[in-house]
This record gives sequence, structure tokens and C-alpha cells, in this order.
Amino acid sequence: MRNKYIESFEKAQLENRNVPEFRAGDTLRVAVRIKEGAKTRVQNYEGLCIAIRGQGTGRTFMVRKMGANSVGVERIFPLYSESIESIEVLRKGRIRRAKLFYLRELKGKAARIKELRRK
Repeated sequence: MRNKYIESFEKAQLENRNVPEFRAGDTLRVAVRIKEGAKTRVQNYEGLCIAIRGQGTGRTFMVRKMGANSVGVERIFPLYSESIESIEVLRKGRIRRAKLFYLRELKGKAARIKELRRK
């Protein structure tokens, strides 16, 4: 049971944020604002969403991409972070579970997720 004042504050914080509807198995492009010294720039991080957890302003999602030399790189983003400029859903995946941690052991074509086709 959460405090009603905290819930109302979080609700006010979430109203002005536009976050697309996505779930685990979707391929995302997350535009992250990076600060280097006095300059800021936007860097895209593109990969597969393997988990979503939490609720309210504490909601986070985990994105996994294949880096150089086929090394998997995972990054956890707070969904309502100020450093996230935009989230773009590139592909919808056809999956049957909420957490895709089994993909960590798979390599190459075995680690692919089929695309969800809507009619």
C-alpha cells in the first residue's frame, strides 16, 4: 500500500511524458542524451527489450544489443528518465514470456525473435 500523496505526485509527473506502448521481445531504438563536459549529445541505443519491471516512476526496461565481436551488451533504462529523449519501436516480437533472459545463452540465428504480424 503506497502513500496517496506520493501516488498523486507520481501521477502528475507521468502525465506530461509520452512513452510508446512496448513489451519484452520488441526491438527498440532509445535516444539517450549524453553529457560530456559542457556539451550534450544524443546517442541511439538499438536492441531487443528483454525485460520490463517496476511500476510508476520507478519503472525500468532492459535492452540487449550485440556489440563488437558478438559480445552482448545489456543496459537498464528508467522509463521516465530525463536523459531519455525518445523511444522508438522498430519491430514487434512474437514471444510467450515476460522475461527473455534465456537469450543470453543463445548465439547467432538461434537468438532471433520472430516478428509479430498483425492482420
